[in-house]
Amino acid sequence: MKFKYNAKAKQIRGKVKESLGKAMGDRAVQRSGRREQLRGKAQEMTETATAHVRRWAKH
Repeated sequence: MKFKYNAKAKQIRGKVKESLGKAMGDRAVQRSGRREQLRGKAQEMTETATAHVRRWAKH
């Protein structure tokens, strides 16, 4: 469960970075924010899939 919170935190941090980049007109910060959001989403999806496999393996 700890990792799920880290994944959400990455997504939120990425959204903040992206918004900040838009406000400043800095495309590099914007891209960095988008990348961080995607990493967080990928981590969240991986954790969800792992949990499903573990539940399935117990049956």
